[in-house]
Amino acid sequence: MSAIVVTGDSRGLGAAVVADLLESTDHDVIGLSRSETEQVDTLSADYPNRYHHLTFDLVETPEIEALYKDELKPRGPIEGLVNNAAIGYDDLVTNVDIGRLEQMMHVNVLSPIVLTKYVLRDMLLNRTDGALVHVSSVSTATGYKGLSMYAASKAALEGFSRNVAREWGERGIRSNAVVPGFMETDMTADLSERQRDRIYERTGLGEPTDIGSVVDTIHFLLSDDARSITGETVRIDSGTL
Repeated sequence: MSAIVVTGDSRGLGAAVVADLLESTDHDVIGLSRSETEQVDTLSADYPNRYHHLTFDLVETPEIEALYKDELKPRGPIEGLVNNAAIGYDDLVTNVDIGRLEQMMHVNVLSPIVLTKYVLRDMLLNRTDGALVHVSSVSTATGYKGLSMYAASKAALEGFSRNVAREWGERGIRSNAVVPGFMETDMTADLSERQRDRIYERTGLGEPTDIGSVVDTIHFLLSDDARSITGETVRIDSGTL
């Protein structure tokens, strides 16, 4: 059975994507995150033969080669990858901390690129018509105070996705990015109610982005129904722009 790899599977959007894939497809799902949560334990109990959670910190970019060879390749062939894991760094550029910036860039940019490298090699080795989905952020296209560095990391991921699509489309491998708006997840939990309301008032729908809508879009892009879609950046943001 082919597998789909989902990073950041322990909570929020990643956990929702994993649950959807397990419930509505026949694929095995390999989840990567640096911790286990109640969601991970529940899905592991419900799908013991199809869900494989691996504890891995994407800050450790050089270790991805061993992760692929020792853990991912034996559970393949890999048919899909969702580069979802990310960490935020909310601060003004004038206050930038190099250590925190480098950590964010490892998780948000460098590790997704290196993980994609090995997933692509797996797809080529097994002659798989695979699909890559990279989760970006609405902050790449609309300004938010304090999110310039985070937005830069996500804009890099969008550019990477478009060019990967051009490089590997002739081998049947598709690459797309999804751009969610602000959702009610752990990454927005530290915002005050007033801050959240101000963000949602800027959207066309006047409400947070529904996580289920983002999950459905990712599911579609991974599926054969999206076989003619590649190099796209799909916005699911309640009409933010």
